[in-house]
Amino acid sequence: MYKFFSKKIARLLGCKVSPVGIGLFRAIYGIVTLQEIIFLNYFSHLIFDPIPFVDVEFPTIPLFLSLWGIVAAFIIVGYRYQFAVFSNYIFWLVFVNFTSMQRDFDGGFDLFMIGAGFFLLFMPGDKAFSLDSLRRKLSSPFKHYSLYPSEKVSVLVYYLPLIICLGFLYFDSAVHKLFAEHWRNGLGSWLPATQPYYVSALDLSAILNNEWLVKSIGYTIFVFQFTFIFWFAKRHLQPIYLLVGMGLHLGITLTLNIYPFGMAMLAFYILLVPFSWWEALGGLLRAKEVRLTVFYDQLCPLCNRAVLVMNHFDVFRCVDFRAAQQYAQDYPELSGIASETLLTDLYALDGGGKVYSGLDTYIQILFGMRYMSVFGCILSLPGIYQLATRRYRSIADNRNRLSCTAECLPQAAPLKNDTLYCRLFEDYGVRHPKAFANKLTKICMVFLLLQLNSTLHYGIAYRLHIDTKQNAFTDALAKGSNAILGISQTFWGIAPHALYLHDHFAGYDRIIAITYVDGQGKEQWLPFVNEQGRLLAPNWGRVQSMWANIAVTPTINNVRLQKFIMKVTAFWGQKSGLNLDNAEFKIKLKRIDAPTYWVQDQLHKNLSGEWVTIGSATWANKVISFNLPDDINAL
Repeated sequence: MYKFFSKKIARLLGCKVSPVGIGLFRAIYGIVTLQEIIFLNYFSHLIFDPIPFVDVEFPTIPLFLSLWGIVAAFIIVGYRYQFAVFSNYIFWLVFVNFTSMQRDFDGGFDLFMIGAGFFLLFMPGDKAFSLDSLRRKLSSPFKHYSLYPSEKVSVLVYYLPLIICLGFLYFDSAVHKLFAEHWRNGLGSWLPATQPYYVSALDLSAILNNEWLVKSIGYTIFVFQFTFIFWFAKRHLQPIYLLVGMGLHLGITLTLNIYPFGMAMLAFYILLVPFSWWEALGGLLRAKEVRLTVFYDQLCPLCNRAVLVMNHFDVFRCVDFRAAQQYAQDYPELSGIASETLLTDLYALDGGGKVYSGLDTYIQILFGMRYMSVFGCILSLPGIYQLATRRYRSIADNRNRLSCTAECLPQAAPLKNDTLYCRLFEDYGVRHPKAFANKLTKICMVFLLLQLNSTLHYGIAYRLHIDTKQNAFTDALAKGSNAILGISQTFWGIAPHALYLHDHFAGYDRIIAITYVDGQGKEQWLPFVNEQGRLLAPNWGRVQSMWANIAVTPTINNVRLQKFIMKVTAFWGQKSGLNLDNAEFKIKLKRIDAPTYWVQDQLHKNLSGEWVTIGSATWANKVISFNLPDDINAL
């Protein structure tokens, strides 16, 4: 097996492809991270305060979330890539392992984001759609943008994250699903979508009430997850796995209120897009004809750098930049402009033969780029146009002086691409291909063993109820397995993926909501769980996980329930403008059902049940008191 993997890795190591997919994956990963940081900031008092707004244990949390947000923005635009992805990885580790995010507010995708963040450390995410690639060009003596070679990267940086972050996850999850009755009945996707706590605002009853369709989806997921790791890279099967996987996770994003998980998984499918599709898509998006031809002074460093910047952002290749000294005489439309005058400004010529100069040229460039048209419109507005023209003239009229000094030239040595990918794959890997392939194979084998440890321990032994304490050897083996799992889970996100199984839904026959009595004595629903039992936006993601997976479970623990009633009432009471010292909250319970067999219109049956008031909670002097049954499970 080792030799097989070693030969495979050595062959793929030398296979070079476009970095477009890596660049898009980096940007989407950054967007998912940024939206989660915004979510954490909004719910920071609920998540991090022992008592929201009352006992603030971590007052610097907003500061660190802001710093993390800056790092996520750097990842999105590809600025200082290696620093950004390393900082992001540390932020995920710290927030997940040293705050209440892991214990009480597990987002369901934190470990996945840690694993993806780890692989980004070694991926060439700065080679496409990044500011770093522009910075490297600007730091070098100018040459025309058409002379820069096309970037190519090893195909392994696409396949390894897919194998370890998706393939291992799917296979492990499928093993766990074998032991869940509703999954064996083909209802794995149907059951969560009928539970009020889990559904989004979309009513998908038309799909849920089609037994044949939902079972087909359930069994398709089974086959898909078991086979993904073996066949996803097959040329003829790759589009099928791409479309099925994207459909699966798009369905999760739209159907359930755990949208961050669906979005994070969808991001990975950027890496699965066939490479030929990127070339075809580029051909479709690139302009068939140049919209605008821009003439610049090739002897002016400032003009050359401006051309590099504008061409970098002209992703549709609608604008052609040409040196006025070489090409101006070829265009009769410019014949009336003296050579000296032509070099004092940027001049442009559109498809209709109209000539533009100065600021008007920049405005037309923005329009020509298509997606930047809004900025062209802003620059064209009265007042803004005059101010921008004055600023442009100030720079352009002093350009000749600047071009004769070193002020426009790079002040330091050209920037080198010093990422881990370049050090390992392009430097060491090129100089020592065989040794690098062997080391990479050993690393992959370690990841495989870590995943097998998780799957065999919790996917097989635990599910088969094997008693590991029957003798000293098996007990020591189980403890060692748990210790290894703690490491693999913390740093690489390798953990049991037993999501929404029978041990989660069995006995899940009651849900709880909270109302309050307003100043007029009327009962109002707290903006948390509504009359149907659905968790309202923005209480989704990790807040949903807190309430639906920890506070309210098949066997409700009063201590846990009271803790989270306290947090929810304090947080939303403050957000709703209530005076907690005078607020009375009512605790309501409703019966639902989570069958392992298909039931017609189960979603609406669960949404339409009657609520019963089972107790209350009141605040006085920042202390909450409860009036709840001793055993809610007996109700």
